[in-house]
Amino acid sequence: MEPRLNYPKIAPEGIQILGKLEAYIKHSGLEPELIELIKLRSSQINGCAYCIDMHTKDARSHGESEQRLYGLNAWREAPFYTVRERAALAWAEAVTLIGRDHVPDEVYNQARTHFSEKELVDLTLAVIAINSWNRLAISFRTLAGSYQPDHPVAKSSTPVK
Repeated sequence: MEPRLNYPKIAPEGIQILGKLEAYIKHSGLEPELIELIKLRSSQINGCAYCIDMHTKDARSHGESEQRLYGLNAWREAPFYTVRERAALAWAEAVTLIGRDHVPDEVYNQARTHFSEKELVDLTLAVIAINSWNRLAISFRTLAGSYQPDHPVAKSSTPVK
């Protein structure tokens, strides 16, 4: 598979706007580990190889365990996610798949139990951002594999092979 075009080079102002949204999300107060889980889960749903590679590496660099990364596709059946993470993952899936069920009340009510109004807006912005990146990377065939985190991998993680 060959990349179609270099979208950051062609439309740098647009990409900078998405970068500003990422900076906001990073400083929103949401846990970095939680943000990476929802970015990875949305990327799995969308089938974005580049973003799956990136957010798996970023999650590991924040100390995420291999077990939780491997189990993310089946988070509902896996016992190693907190109730807050489960609410965030359900929200991320519903927002990513918004055309399916338009974010059901039960998903909203579950999220509101674990997130303040501001946190829920910030969580939604994070889902919007990753869905935007997924659509860019998939549409223009950004190649997976070359991304490296800009922060060191946590000591508890196993090196990427």
